[in-house]
Amino acid sequence: MPHDGQDLSHMTTRPLLDDLLPTTAAALPTVEALFQAGREKLRALVTRDGRVSSALLEQHQYAAHTLSWLATYAESLRQMQAWAERVQSEGKFGEIEALIHQIAFGEYLNQIFGGIPMSQGEMARLQDLGLTPPANREPAVERLMAQGNSAAARTRLVELMQEQRANATFGASGLDDELEMIRDQFRRYADEKVIPYAHEWHLKDELIPMEVISDLAEMGVFGLTIPEEYGGFGLSKASMVVVSEELSRGYIGVGSLGTRSEIAAELILCGGTEEQKQHWLPKLASAEILPTAVFTEPNTGSDLGSLRTRAVKGEDGDYTVTGNKTWITHAARTHVMTLLARTDPTTTNYSGLSMFLAEKTPGTDEEPFPTPGMTGGEIEVLGYRGMKEYELGFDGFKVKGENLLGGKEGQGFKQLMQTFESARIQTAARAIGVAQSAMEVGMQYAIDRKQFGKSLIEFPRVGGKLAMMAVEIMIARQLTYFSAWQKDHDKRCDLEAGMAKLLGARVAWAAADNALQIHGGNGFALEYTASRILCDARILNIFEGAAEIQAQVIARRLLD
Repeated sequence: MPHDGQDLSHMTTRPLLDDLLPTTAAALPTVEALFQAGREKLRALVTRDGRVSSALLEQHQYAAHTLSWLATYAESLRQMQAWAERVQSEGKFGEIEALIHQIAFGEYLNQIFGGIPMSQGEMARLQDLGLTPPANREPAVERLMAQGNSAAARTRLVELMQEQRANATFGASGLDDELEMIRDQFRRYADEKVIPYAHEWHLKDELIPMEVISDLAEMGVFGLTIPEEYGGFGLSKASMVVVSEELSRGYIGVGSLGTRSEIAAELILCGGTEEQKQHWLPKLASAEILPTAVFTEPNTGSDLGSLRTRAVKGEDGDYTVTGNKTWITHAARTHVMTLLARTDPTTTNYSGLSMFLAEKTPGTDEEPFPTPGMTGGEIEVLGYRGMKEYELGFDGFKVKGENLLGGKEGQGFKQLMQTFESARIQTAARAIGVAQSAMEVGMQYAIDRKQFGKSLIEFPRVGGKLAMMAVEIMIARQLTYFSAWQKDHDKRCDLEAGMAKLLGARVAWAAADNALQIHGGNGFALEYTASRILCDARILNIFEGAAEIQAQVIARRLLD
């Protein structure tokens, strides 16, 4: 019998670790079979006259969203297996990687069979798809469910995390040396120039200083993925993910500065004329001009098809814009708006929408919106404050005819859809950064804070929270890296990008919530960073496609 206080972690985890990768590989077909069966069950529910009915898909929303989450978990476990095998082939699959992999499979398999949390009060269960869990499961599945996410495994993982706190991430990322060099560069910048000041910017509700924007411009953030022939660096979406992840770890506002340039550049690259590319892309890449995305309206939200803002073409070929927009990020100090407006007043759907590169004069604190025909007011928000949110009004606002994206009306919605892959990949990366920040802040507090004669991290529930943060961050990270890899290899990845965003947002919120819980009452005090991280994390489940919309889109795509 072991004596009191003896470390049992090796004893209770080692038997599984010895043949871990074959065991996890053997579990994957069961998950895939469940997903395929669920997809056919849903297809039968929502098919009418041989076609998927949008009305029936909405009616059976719980079933549809259960399939979306089941598919997301299946892809997550596939990518964790691919990561583990890749890292093992590189000789980097050590104990911390094995524990992360083991716990990931153990926990996610238990959730698949017991209920996947879509939110705090909503569970996606197999029964929602009309599936009956098999009575006799694959032995590898049973083993992982019983032993994978054990208390001993979590305890050992958090011990290793404390030993490796100097590392950029817990567990090998699986990325190449060039991407890790990029990570190191931006991690150092975040540590030196962002983290010491971010909380003050948040508390004072201040715009991120222009010096930071200048720094990021010099480091190439705004032209990272813009092709070299248009003044950018021509780097991969994977590099964009790593940069966004590290800057968001410092402060989500700084990590999001590049989002607007990413969206604007993608719009112009996919839908612009050659003249528009030559004119706008070098200026975006150098941050000579800062863009903002102007899509959402007060009464439309995610329903862009009912957008009302009008753009009327005059005899001189220029357009006059009238209407209202809301939730416009970084609107005041920017130079150009990617503005979605209705150019065909006879339409009431997506077909009459056009995209404009609408120029404006950057504002000041005293006069935020000096451009004629345009007014605006700030929306006070809980978090995500560094660029500020605005409501905008347009009345007689002028846009040059040459600034109609692509030079053809009615293409706006199609052009916008082409940006969603990159935007959601980047949002997933921001979520990983926020989650990483929450874990680091929570872990430091748990080590420093003493209660009942020992550090908080020594209590199993506290250490277990941190261990699960590390595990889920790795899962979200690998799913996001995979979606970026798909994009970099010219493969359709709207499904993978949507899954990465869906899961990443939930992981960030859970990490932030648990980091605050570790702080106890201090976490509720505004002076503590954990309070800001919680506020910042909350937006991730809403923007770039609310979780409910995202799950619906994923379900529809799975049935294509």
